[in-house]
Amino acid sequence: MRGIAGSGVRPGDVAVQLREKDLSGQALAELARALRAITAAAGVALHVNDRADVALAVGADGVHLTGASLTADDVARFAPGLTIGVSTHGAAEVAALRAAPDGHVAFAVLGPINDTPAKRRYGAPLGLGVVTEAARVGLPLIAIGGIEPGDVAGVRAAGAHGVACIRAIMSARDPAAAVTAFCALLEV
Repeated sequence: MRGIAGSGVRPGDVAVQLREKDLSGQALAELARALRAITAAAGVALHVNDRADVALAVGADGVHLTGASLTADDVARFAPGLTIGVSTHGAAEVAALRAAPDGHVAFAVLGPINDTPAKRRYGAPLGLGVVTEAARVGLPLIAIGGIEPGDVAGVRAAGAHGVACIRAIMSARDPAAAVTAFCALLEV
């Protein structure tokens, strides 16, 4: 959270996603509770990957759904207060979310935009053209997949509302400085 302070980005415009796919429900809830305390103190949203039950149990702000998750409609039935984001891998998937009659999806995470080892199983990088095509649908987009600070202006110009990244922060020599750099570019 230190990288957000003084960056020009309002903490309310930032979210942290807890993505620990290999933890048991209990272990994930314990980690989520600790992270919820940190994010709440910083005024930053917390979204839990795939586990709406854990998100509810710890008072998280939202849940991030994947292709193997419950549907957004199912989650909205038992957790109407959670913000729902959904992973997508192409403009047609974003369009399908927007066209869904339930309208429960708040945003789509679209990627991989660039090559990244973690997303290679989803196919070739989509590139900025797909961001532009998907943005026409009107559902807020978060670009993911190999995003570096130098990519922020391009993905924003293509229509993304924001970016998500792991490697650019976690492998940085100074993660707080990396967050600050991203925030400064997103604030513009």
